Amino acid sequence: MSRIAFIGTGVMGRSMAAHLLAAGHELHVYSRTRKKAADLLANGARWHDDPGTATAAAEFVFTIVGMPRDVEEVYFGEKGIIANLQPGAVAIDMTTSTPALAERIAEAARQRGGCALDAPVSGGDKGAREGILSIMVGGDRKGFDRTLPLFELMGRNIVYQGSAGHGQRCKICNQIVVAMNMLGVCESLAFAAKSGLAPKTVLQSISAGAAGSWALTNLAPKMLDHDFAPGFYVRHFVKDLTIAVEAAAELGVSVEGVKLVKSMYEKLAARGFEYDGTQALYKLWGDE
Repeated sequence: MSRIAFIGTGVMGRSMAAHLLAAGHELHVYSRTRKKAADLLANGARWHDDPGTATAAAEFVFTIVGMPRDVEEVYFGEKGIIANLQPGAVAIDMTTSTPALAERIAEAARQRGGCALDAPVSGGDKGAREGILSIMVGGDRKGFDRTLPLFELMGRNIVYQGSAGHGQRCKICNQIVVAMNMLGVCESLAFAAKSGLAPKTVLQSISAGAAGSWALTNLAPKMLDHDFAPGFYVRHFVKDLTIAVEAAAELGVSVEGVKLVKSMYEKLAARGFEYDGTQALYKLWGDE
């Protein structure tokens, strides 16, 4: 069994960490809000007051926090991960962050005698609970091979993408598709309702055809039931789309659709819905 530090036990992290703990691994946890780790602690995880002391006890260090600035803080801040990373240890950031920060972490970990992976995920809270996340991994290949058995406890589709930063670049590709799909789902449901169709009946037809998607199957029913509880926060999706737009601009790639969806989510956040789930985009059609 491995000694694992897990930093960040929010909506996604607590379920992911629970799979590692259930498999019998020694789990050391830190989160800004201790009560979010209560279930893990009750089941045998060990609490630490900062990321550094958790890191010092571990062979593998997983992080999944909110924003790139949070990633930077837990890795490079006082009592952070890099300063306490043990020789030979693997640091794995599963936050959706920037490729440049992933590259910086990888180099810092290498200088400490360890290695780092950027391994953002897709699948939301449901995927995290069920251990069926899609995990996109960049960074040290030997580190990936060592970590793969742990990834397999949290995800089903685990793909090595290449060098440091490539996991984050793959996640950008993912979020571009998610953004455009979410817009299509909302417009489709709005059209169905306005045209006199029963939207839930429409879903029975289109979910099984060429229009089928994860969002249509999992989030469209929530939209129709006015269930906007977060599986993934609006505020975090705004962050992801901002990263996508900025990365695309650096490469000279046109992402006009992403810019449109980003502006719509920013509008939603400005109205006080930033802690709703991403399916809350449908609320904008309620204004019509």
